[in-house]
Amino acid sequence: MAELRTIAPAFVVSGPSGVAVRDRLKHLTAADDEVLRLVGAHLGALASADLKTRCADGLGHSADAWAARKRELTPLSSARWAGAITKASHDQWALARRCQADHIRDLQSAIATITRRLSLPIGKKGTGKEPGGYRSEQEWFAKSRRLHLLHDRLKRLQADQRAGRVRVVRGGKRLARTRHHLDAAGLTEAGWRQRWEAARWFLAADGESGKRYGNETIRITPDGQVSIKLPVPLAHLANAPHGRYVLAARVRFAHRGSEWADRIEANRAVAYRIHLDTARGRWYITASWQIPPAPTVPLSAALAAGVIGVDTNADHLAAWHLDVHGNPIGNLRRFSYDLSGNAEHRDAQVRHALTRLLHWARACGVKAIAIEDLDFQTEKTREKHGRRKRFRKLISGMPTSKLRARLTSMADATGIAIIAADPAYTSKWGAQHWQKPLTTTKRTTTRHDAAAVAIGRRAQGHPIRRRTAPPPAHRSDEQRHRTIQAGTNARGREGPRPRIPGPRTRSVPPGRDTNAGDQNAQHRSEHSAEHVQLMLSP
Repeated sequence: MAELRTIAPAFVVSGPSGVAVRDRLKHLTAADDEVLRLVGAHLGALASADLKTRCADGLGHSADAWAARKRELTPLSSARWAGAITKASHDQWALARRCQADHIRDLQSAIATITRRLSLPIGKKGTGKEPGGYRSEQEWFAKSRRLHLLHDRLKRLQADQRAGRVRVVRGGKRLARTRHHLDAAGLTEAGWRQRWEAARWFLAADGESGKRYGNETIRITPDGQVSIKLPVPLAHLANAPHGRYVLAARVRFAHRGSEWADRIEANRAVAYRIHLDTARGRWYITASWQIPPAPTVPLSAALAAGVIGVDTNADHLAAWHLDVHGNPIGNLRRFSYDLSGNAEHRDAQVRHALTRLLHWARACGVKAIAIEDLDFQTEKTREKHGRRKRFRKLISGMPTSKLRARLTSMADATGIAIIAADPAYTSKWGAQHWQKPLTTTKRTTTRHDAAAVAIGRRAQGHPIRRRTAPPPAHRSDEQRHRTIQAGTNARGREGPRPRIPGPRTRSVPPGRDTNAGDQNAQHRSEHSAEHVQLMLSP
């Protein structure tokens, strides 16, 4: 048997630290639409220039430079707009630095993999943990050229990292590259230009506690009235006092609306972002605020009423309800989703599947859902699975991080804890120990369904296998109880099995079931002297 890696203990996932809700800006007039476009374009141009300045500063950036940038933007917008723009630029630069560090680690991992495979003989088979040598001399030669390419790319990135240089595209690199593939994207040049400009607009304002309704720049009253503080060059467009513009739309947040109303009535900070969906021609506004993370429930308390084990797959969630002893209860459940559409469609599909899962969990009366602590960053590289394109596409399409974050956020409102379990060998051992026993004439159990049982048992701290190994000496109970289905303090654990009428293999002979648990009645050496004398008398 190959050496197994260490299994990490299960843990309760921390709850969310923020909330974001969205609503559509309906019944906007033509004047409202024009004002939003002008304000977004003007502030977007300022944000682009400020981001360029921030990236040029690199590692030499300081608090004084930040204040100088804000002073330059204030006459062109306002003090609060300038603060929001400079903060967004700084956050974007920090995000680019983190992505740059991740890219460097990926390149180093790819270089190490190629170097090792090049050192192996051609055609040498790999193991379960490490790939073998390359299949042919042609592939070996191509990978040797790619190794030099990756080395050069790594040197450039490391030089940029030391100098503090980052590459940032406002509007998104993917959308920028779509300009060269309009036919494949199904867009015209005018349609792409409209989407590109809308993505580069800036209409976001951070909240301020103590200010009226929690935000002075974009303000929403309790009755849903939306007003915007116009930049100084566009102050002539105001239709309300103090250089503000009031939109004709009324906002009502259906989700968490009561929480939002309580915050703004208490003048607590709420951040807002307005954006345009160019495909639908609709304006939306998103409200977000921070919440104190809920205290983490102890693992034993979360598992007190059983658990639901969930196995994540490319097109569905396989779930099974387990009792406190790790035994599957009832039938399995599958929650399907389709991830073939755009980002909004995929997000909606995942959200609907998780909603059905949470409703079923509440109906079962459990307080915990066990999922795998998956991370495919090291598993989907082309250097490890270069020829297995379908497999790479499969694991790349699984929404592991998004699913876990959304499930944690949605479960927090229902009081259900999310437990993350180590994913090692769950599919393999689940299929080995649970797929066949759970398959009946009316139920077909797949390896994904069996993996859900394995995940739930690992979260509970039980071994995945159904029973322990038999005693090494003989088949009596000298080495303690052999099963793990009942705890050591369970009543009747060592008692006789119930008598089942009718013939069965290895059944207890008639009349012996009542004495099966009486050791004195089973072993002659333990009988009393009176009983032995009666047996020997004629």
